Amino acid sequence: MTDFQPIEVMAPATTANLGPGFDCLGMALDLWNRLEVLPAEPGAGDAPSVEVFGEGAGELATDSGNLTYRAMQFLYTEAALEMPPLRLRCHNAIPLSRGLGSSAAAIAGGLVAANARCGGLFSPNELLEMAATIEGHPDNVAAAVLGGLQLVVSDGPQLYTAPIPAPPELHTVLFIPETRIATADARAVLPRQVSVADAVFNMGRVALLVAGMGFNRPEYLEVATQDKLHQPYRQPLFPAVKTIFAAARAAGALGVFVSGSGSTVLALTEGREMTVAYEMFEAARLTGVPGRLEVTRPTSQGAYVVGGG
Repeated sequence: MTDFQPIEVMAPATTANLGPGFDCLGMALDLWNRLEVLPAEPGAGDAPSVEVFGEGAGELATDSGNLTYRAMQFLYTEAALEMPPLRLRCHNAIPLSRGLGSSAAAIAGGLVAANARCGGLFSPNELLEMAATIEGHPDNVAAAVLGGLQLVVSDGPQLYTAPIPAPPELHTVLFIPETRIATADARAVLPRQVSVADAVFNMGRVALLVAGMGFNRPEYLEVATQDKLHQPYRQPLFPAVKTIFAAARAAGALGVFVSGSGSTVLALTEGREMTVAYEMFEAARLTGVPGRLEVTRPTSQGAYVVGGG
């Protein structure tokens, strides 16, 4: 088990919630981290070697505490196999703590790489269950592992997923602030109880969002991406969000929401991407929020092996 060919894995960014679908909707985006899994260098011993390039370089752990390494170790443990000494090279394009699923991509990439090395012992659904166990919630990892737009529901230890087709011309405009928001901080501000009216508000909009996506009814998306369960409570963490929302809608966005727990603001578009991007950027600039733009689109592909294994 110690000699193996290098493995290369791509893992996508993801957006969760899509407004009303708190902890139950996730969508993969065409923005990728690339992982190389290489044999340990001669004489390196058993200690893992992790190199991080791009996003997270100089920040993320480069030893056995690295999340990708931990995900690989988790799968080897599940397989009752000993993980060989190895070297990881993480080429990261997904920003950290911006609501774009950087941890989900790290986990999915590690699990897919380890599974390839173990001969594909585990199904995608089994990989998803492992990923959700590691991550603690299933929305981002469902999209990172399975690709596409995924509805995921936890029933005790069981996860139920349903793929939802996204309109073929759908694009996403991302305003990615320099400001980070930790998931733990974003969850800490949420209330323990909500009103029946707010729960009904969100339930109807999740259903409308699924219909709007699945039946290619983009006219539903402005209303369908509204939310009362998490974004209003998180707004004090990022006060400029209302201004950026308004600018995106005025420029022609179909819908707009905070990606995951933030701080990225994501607008859904079918055309006018550059106009929407410019207006979002200008709204942020005028409110003193530095950041950058990314225009991409949903991808049906989850984390996958490029070669080797």
